[in-house]
Amino acid sequence: EQMIGFVQSWQNAKISMDRLNEIHTMEDEEPVHKSFLQELPASFARQLVGGKNETHKRIDHEFEFDGANKSTLPGNGGISATIPEPVRDVPNNASINFNNISFTYTGAGNEPVLKNINLKILKGKTTAIVGVSGSGKTTLLKLLLKFYEPQRGEISLSAANSSATGGGWEGAGTSLSSISHKVWRSHCGAVMQESFIFSDTIARNIAVAEERIDMNKLWQAAGVANIKEFIESLPLGFNTKIGAEGNGISMGQKQRILIARAVYRDPDFIFLDEATNSLDSNNESVIIQNLESFFKGRTVVIVAHRLSTVKHADQIVVLNKGIISERGTHQELVSLKGEYYTLVKNQLELGA
Repeated sequence: EQMIGFVQSWQNAKISMDRLNEIHTMEDEEPVHKSFLQELPASFARQLVGGKNETHKRIDHEFEFDGANKSTLPGNGGISATIPEPVRDVPNNASINFNNISFTYTGAGNEPVLKNINLKILKGKTTAIVGVSGSGKTTLLKLLLKFYEPQRGEISLSAANSSATGGGWEGAGTSLSSISHKVWRSHCGAVMQESFIFSDTIARNIAVAEERIDMNKLWQAAGVANIKEFIESLPLGFNTKIGAEGNGISMGQKQRILIARAVYRDPDFIFLDEATNSLDSNNESVIIQNLESFFKGRTVVIVAHRLSTVKHADQIVVLNKGIISERGTHQELVSLKGEYYTLVKNQLELGA
């Protein structure tokens, strides 16, 4: 057993060193000699329930914590609000498109992790990605977050042609690679498997990198993540400090803080990688219900292995060894009795 433990530790250390070397040899995300778009295409203005679009104009409603675990309100009373401003003549049928995407990790035996992926992720809809371990699900999310660039193909943001002369697509759309990394990620909320908890207060772990914290948004995020009751039970509430990597809290509590962090950002795009895998069934059920309401009007991509997380998705994509083998709704794929049906029966608990 000691030998097995030593081998596993050595393998983990080697993987870590390989990834560190990979990071050091990578080009800066936004080198000074390249120019990037500083805003998203107009067709990706957020879609409101009812088919309208909006941009957001923020008013002064932020709060600061004082030492007594209370919020200090601005002088104007600090009513929290987001004022929607309709965007006229903007199509709602936009999508993120994977166009013949292939990707291979450096030093991974030159075996592609993703192979010739063609996929349309519709704006304002939920897409679930399922498949066995090693099928490329997490890599797909990392490409969407611009952590990596595909070696072949292109990810683009396109709007369907809404002219009266017939369908089709407006050219090739806007390449994701042409959009500023910082700008793109400012519109994204993500919970990844390796997401980090900082040695700081719960509030600062949810509202990461914000000088002033919006208390209304903080409570809303905690409510969606079903962690309000836990925070209220702590003597210092949101001011409770937790250790690096979540020392002092359980894995389930850590995961709920990470979900609250993604919700707090009020993102247009949400990417979740096994975001509920450490939760008990009761917490998971409440959070999934809360998230379904929060998802409305947002573009969502979920990697998951539990039926409760994926069955209500607008589109389910099955990855197998880096290739899309099936796609459709839950009912459509179950009726095929193919790979998805087997996954559901063996891993996703069909009878749940």
